[in-house]
Amino acid sequence: MAVSVIIPVLNESQTIGAIVSNCLTSPLVNEVIVVDDNSEDNTAAVAKAAGAKLILSKKRGKGISMKEGLEAASNEWIVFLDGDIDPYPPQTIENLCRPLVLDEADFVKGSFTRNAGRVTTLVARPLLSIFYPGLSKFNQPLSGMIAGKKSCFQKIDFFNDYGVDVGILIDMYLMRLRITEVNIGYIENKSKPWEALGKMSREVSRAIILKAQRLIENPVDEEEIQTLEYIQGEMNEVLEEQLSEFRKMVVMDMDNTILRGRFIDAMADRYDFKDKLSELRAKEIDPVILCKRIGQLLKGRTMEELLEVIAGIPMVPDVRRVVTSLKQKGYMVGIISNSYQLVCNYVKQEIGADFILANRLEFAEGKATGEVGMPSYFFPPPESICAHGLCKTHALQYACEKYHVKLENCMAVGDSADDACMIRHAGKGYAFVTEDPVLLHSADFRITEASFAMLLE
Repeated sequence: MAVSVIIPVLNESQTIGAIVSNCLTSPLVNEVIVVDDNSEDNTAAVAKAAGAKLILSKKRGKGISMKEGLEAASNEWIVFLDGDIDPYPPQTIENLCRPLVLDEADFVKGSFTRNAGRVTTLVARPLLSIFYPGLSKFNQPLSGMIAGKKSCFQKIDFFNDYGVDVGILIDMYLMRLRITEVNIGYIENKSKPWEALGKMSREVSRAIILKAQRLIENPVDEEEIQTLEYIQGEMNEVLEEQLSEFRKMVVMDMDNTILRGRFIDAMADRYDFKDKLSELRAKEIDPVILCKRIGQLLKGRTMEELLEVIAGIPMVPDVRRVVTSLKQKGYMVGIISNSYQLVCNYVKQEIGADFILANRLEFAEGKATGEVGMPSYFFPPPESICAHGLCKTHALQYACEKYHVKLENCMAVGDSADDACMIRHAGKGYAFVTEDPVLLHSADFRITEASFAMLLE
């Protein structure tokens, strides 16, 4: 019995060399195929140096990589392994292949000594117990360590996302093949980042439900659709509730915080309406009316003119580096500003933030009309935690709800009294290079120099 081992990989340079070397020590293996999914590190070079047959995938996606490896395999007996596990337990390949050698199974699913993941527990097992009760006994239905015949794998469809592994299991089951699960021992692999689990949940549940729907000869009736939607909604709600404990967020003001200046002031300098702007600020108390009237000062200005001005305002020198570090630590990073979406989006792209919440300056034929749309997220929701009619706190609540982050897991940074309420309600509030007494009273921390390094502490 000769075995081809196929390993689809993406950015696994730290582990793939040892995995390939380990596979080649098995007396059953005469071929290790590594399918590189357009890695951005030196995974391909490491795999080739370790003795693997290397395939550079034509398109990203685990399912496509698995099929490409299958087409290149020279043996009938196939083992698929994940590329992020080091070390694999001793005799992994032998244990996966033993039921095939003894003619006790046609397809083998590898399990391991470790608690099942959240998506397995909250999504895969409940859905399998509903649609495929015969598969509900599997401890790790999402495991990517499998063995079987090439001729069987060639008969099935491969999903090209997180649903691929459970999809293979279902197809093997529907072909009435003999399936067994073997425990290969204890493993450690990289946990999925929390933000990826929601995507994984959707794709796994989609795979199971799509396979089930194809079995139904008649169209699914309305009641069945509602049942599926209810199940999906309940599972996603539970998963999101669990994930919210771990998600973290940083929101920053833009003017005089990320930027070392204010956008509207820079526009006033460039296009000579400083006096009109000062007069408006002195006379108008209502923040909504003030915002609308300031927008009128921009009437007739082109998008290019606005973007040229915003590009000319310097930013805090370390903002890009700090945002990158925060995201590596698992934080979402957003901008909440009283300025305009066009210019905030420019800043977002420059620093690598995840989202913006800002006012909408209307344009027609590339020129500002002077009208300003103030999104509903700046106004009180039914469950508002502050009494202001227009406030960044409402936008912060909106962001927390949208991205499933608890308010106490948020940091907020700003420089003026407009930011004070938001900073007071965030888990941690930072007053940035300011002498504003209201803001300083509201903040937990004070940043006295133009640097965001304190956020990393």
